[in-house]
Amino acid sequence: MKNSILLLKTLLLSTSQLNIYKHTNDAKKRKRIVSGFIGAAIIYAMIMSYSVSMCIGYGKYGMIGSVPVLCALTVSVLSFVFTLLRTNGYLFNFKEYDMLMSLPFEAKTVAGCKFLYMYIKSLPWYISISLAMLIGYASFARPSVLVYPIWIVLSLILPIIPMLASALIGFLIARISAGFRKMNIVQTVLTVAFVIFCFSLRYIIEGMFKNDKVEETLQSAAKITGSAARYYPPALWFSNAITKLSAIEILLLLCVSIALFCLVFLIVGRSYRNINSALKSHAAAKRYRMEGQKERSVVNAIAFKEFKRMTGSTTYTVNGAMGEILAFLLGVVTLIFGFDKIVATVTNNAPFDPAILQPAIPFIVYFFVGMVSTTVMSPSLEGKNYWIMQSLPIEKKTVYQGKMLFNMYLTVPFMLFATVCICISAKVPIVNTALNCVLGVVLCAFSTAWGCVCGVRHIRLDWENEVEVIKQGSAVTVYMFPNLFAVMGLCVLTVFLGTKIDHIIITLLFILIASVLAALSYKRVMKLSK
Repeated sequence: MKNSILLLKTLLLSTSQLNIYKHTNDAKKRKRIVSGFIGAAIIYAMIMSYSVSMCIGYGKYGMIGSVPVLCALTVSVLSFVFTLLRTNGYLFNFKEYDMLMSLPFEAKTVAGCKFLYMYIKSLPWYISISLAMLIGYASFARPSVLVYPIWIVLSLILPIIPMLASALIGFLIARISAGFRKMNIVQTVLTVAFVIFCFSLRYIIEGMFKNDKVEETLQSAAKITGSAARYYPPALWFSNAITKLSAIEILLLLCVSIALFCLVFLIVGRSYRNINSALKSHAAAKRYRMEGQKERSVVNAIAFKEFKRMTGSTTYTVNGAMGEILAFLLGVVTLIFGFDKIVATVTNNAPFDPAILQPAIPFIVYFFVGMVSTTVMSPSLEGKNYWIMQSLPIEKKTVYQGKMLFNMYLTVPFMLFATVCICISAKVPIVNTALNCVLGVVLCAFSTAWGCVCGVRHIRLDWENEVEVIKQGSAVTVYMFPNLFAVMGLCVLTVFLGTKIDHIIITLLFILIASVLAALSYKRVMKLSK
């Protein structure tokens, strides 16, 4: 345990943004860290507000006693899902593996240290939810003073058991699929399903309030959480520790968490080296037979390499392709239910003609497809392999052209599919549909080139985990937020112009503007490559 704590302390110091802020002289890096802290504070404030609001709803309908169980289950589910998504990258196949394994520590010690590191990194999410629910619970239940320290201490323990279960599942998946990178499709599918559920949650909540079913829904939720606690003992132990001040349940939660931690990493430690070694190598099929090799241009070869890089990473796949998946679903749903019905649902049956939205169709699809460009993160993802890329007899502009080509391969088919589906459902004339498709392709070109500008200008190669680049990189922030607000503004502008000018003229005008912006962005990338 002492060795794990020593490793953990060193790892936290080396990756702590606060520690970097204290010692770095790079003004840009300091600004990026401050921006990250401000963004995180806003997100935590939103999560806490939502959690407190939920508790207020339970309190007003006389069901405040269900809040401790709800808190335990919410934290447990989130910790299970987050750990499942982060196992590959935190526990396995991480950047500093070779360095850590060369130190005189057992494999289980390194594995335990990485688990604790992942736990501490995720802890602010769980604590923000738990503390917010404590505030909501205390405002209605008026509990004993002892409840406050017990709730806070047990909130630190609650995530451990579900994280261990998720880590064990991730270990088993890695053990079975070691060397077969396509097995990460399971993680990808689960993540995509979880994100789609989060997107649809807004309409579920809205329908609940619209139909005055709040009390009925909360009562059903209370029954479900009560039943779930019977099948998940830690949630019941937490609830009894809070409501009954049961010392037995407090000890059970503490002792079982510690015992499971020791047991899981005793099992993981035996195969830890083998799994990481297999994940860092490539497996060959037993019936492999040498055949003629396909000849590709350098640019196409780089694009294919980027495709392999994406399919080998769940985090990259989900964040880089989520917009395309949502665009595909939008096209299918629009064909099934009809454009008019979708518009009526989104606008709450506002009294206007859906035909005025026809010029905005390419921008509506681009809102999803252009959400994040792979070119924003792909330059930074080279990481420690960047020196290999520099040593190759390939110009930088060729490398960036290959990365941009891959993003076009990825985005254009989804853009065309969704645009055609929506145009068919909205009964858009053929000429307008063709022009909408052209505008969609030009917007993809702009997204690709502008994303590459952001990716090269804000390249970061010193990351410890790819999540820092894919989700938390300054390049992603610089690209995403201005692009997001600009698209929403353009949707409003095209709808307004559609009431004054012919739709074909509007589309041609935006094709010209987007083409110029794409060309200027591409020229900027070529200049930066020098």
